[in-house]
Amino acid sequence: MKNRPSLNLLAPVFALSLLAAAPAQSCATALLLAMDVSNSVDAGEYRLQVEGTAAALRDPQVIEGLTLGTGGAVAVMQWSGAGMQEMSIPWTRVSREGEVLALSGQVASMPRAFIGANTALGDAMEQAIAAFGPVNECRRFIIDISGDGSDNSGSDPAQARRRAARSGITVNALAIEGLGAAITRYYKEQVITRDGFVETARGFTDFARAIRDKMRRELSQVMF
Repeated sequence: MKNRPSLNLLAPVFALSLLAAAPAQSCATALLLAMDVSNSVDAGEYRLQVEGTAAALRDPQVIEGLTLGTGGAVAVMQWSGAGMQEMSIPWTRVSREGEVLALSGQVASMPRAFIGANTALGDAMEQAIAAFGPVNECRRFIIDISGDGSDNSGSDPAQARRRAARSGITVNALAIEGLGAAITRYYKEQVITRDGFVETARGFTDFARAIRDKMRRELSQVMF
């Protein structure tokens, strides 16, 4: 009779075959925060954006949404005039509370990338669309773009919006209003994708509340 392989010897081989066949883990959502630092944003308003974003990343509901399941990925881009976009914080994987809090600290200390330029919203959107390569295994892609003015330089935001939709990327917006709701209307008509939404901040002092509520809403849609 031929000797049969020991079950103890086969077990590791079987386990390795299962690992090889298992698909790579993917994150729930990749969220790119695109922050306006154009000429209309003064130093104090920049700090309100930075501190508001950092505070939102410390919010328990936001942390839960980012760390659920296999976790998520977050990047922060600053944008201004034509050709002026900087990935200030590259894609950062987060699956634990401590990692999100560490990211919050990075945002809080982030230096301003540009001072004194136009508002090239379309260029910012195009750059954001092109940035998702390193996180292409995520199940959902979101551009979270904030600003206090309409486009006045560079490429067409509506064209970038169509490109984002074709690429399966959701574009949401945070409109920082002065008086009235002109920026909110502009973002609804020219910037967000059909599956996106606009959150309105009533001035820069309302930014922290608005970005927190916006991120809660974005992440609640991927909590499953």
